[in-house]
Amino acid sequence: MRKGFLLALTLGLVVFGVVAPVYAQEAAAGPANPTEVAKWSIITAGFALAIAAAFGALGQSKGLSAAAEAIARNPSASNDVRFALILGLVLIESLVIYVLLISLILFFLKPFTPTVL
Repeated sequence: MRKGFLLALTLGLVVFGVVAPVYAQEAAAGPANPTEVAKWSIITAGFALAIAAAFGALGQSKGLSAAAEAIARNPSASNDVRFALILGLVLIESLVIYVLLISLILFFLKPFTPTVL
């Protein structure tokens, strides 16, 4: 536990050290360049989708292994375990689909541009 806490604290300090110089920059004179904002929104959407898919896959694999172990220990409860497994997998996958939806919105909409209704 202590080793993990020290690792997380060290990682936090490294991230803070890398990000801190960004705040030292002067404010821009005019509005942000729309192409620059669009580029960074696409990059951010890609990273969000990659992270969501990775952790969704980890959650699904952990749930599947726990369900297989539960069925191996008590085969008579396989129907209940299977129902709980499928429900959990559906909920995990829906979270990844929500991130995909948000990423597609960031890909195809032009951020920070006025729209006429």
